[in-house]
Amino acid sequence: MSHSQTTIEEHHPALAHQFDSMKQQQEASNFGMWCFLLTEIMMFGGLFTAYLIYRLKYYEAFVAGSTSISVSWGFTNTLVLIASSLTMAMAVWAAQKGIRRAQVLFIVFTMLLGATFLGIKAKEYYDKFEECHFPGASFNAEGGIGCEKGNIAQELVDREHKPLEAARQIAHQTQIFFSFYFAMTGLHALHMILGMGLMTWLLWRARRGDFSPEYYSPVEYGGLYWHFVDIVWIYLFPLLYLISRHK
Repeated sequence: MSHSQTTIEEHHPALAHQFDSMKQQQEASNFGMWCFLLTEIMMFGGLFTAYLIYRLKYYEAFVAGSTSISVSWGFTNTLVLIASSLTMAMAVWAAQKGIRRAQVLFIVFTMLLGATFLGIKAKEYYDKFEECHFPGASFNAEGGIGCEKGNIAQELVDREHKPLEAARQIAHQTQIFFSFYFAMTGLHALHMILGMGLMTWLLWRARRGDFSPEYYSPVEYGGLYWHFVDIVWIYLFPLLYLISRHK
């Protein structure tokens, strides 16, 4: 690298004072981002492990709980997040090429798809509250006043011809499934909300023209975070909606 190029790099407005060069700053940022994602993997990995252990212990209850949630909404949200990963990847590409308008456009598309995902998830949560399937004192999987659509016990009797007492026991145990369902999807939704905040910050900076072929790390690492959240859902969807599902 020539002396003039070195001088320009050292005085790049995005270069933090604690780094000697843009390359050093990028390497440090890259290492920090992957360390952060590793902690996220361990957190979700613990939840997945606990879910699988309890699923083996209360298999029939988990199947009954899984069958009661809408696979069509879950599948729609999966398609939405896959599309958002594409638009996020295109935003990173636009930043690498220095195309400001495309950066802004693809980040906006990503945010719209993220908002769509959260809206669908809110609809699913509303349905579960209406069916009295939210864990706690108001939980009721045996029907009742205001919970006619959520009678899991009666569904087991009608669909699988189980004795009523056995069906009631299984229906009561579905509270364990719904505890995991709300904990895992709720934590994922929280990460989506944080991702929306991150996209807002990136959108503001992209509109200012902060990103160029020489400096696009924030968009790249924002994309890594967004892709990670999408990948988590790719695992959540079959675990919660599809495994052992039947008509």
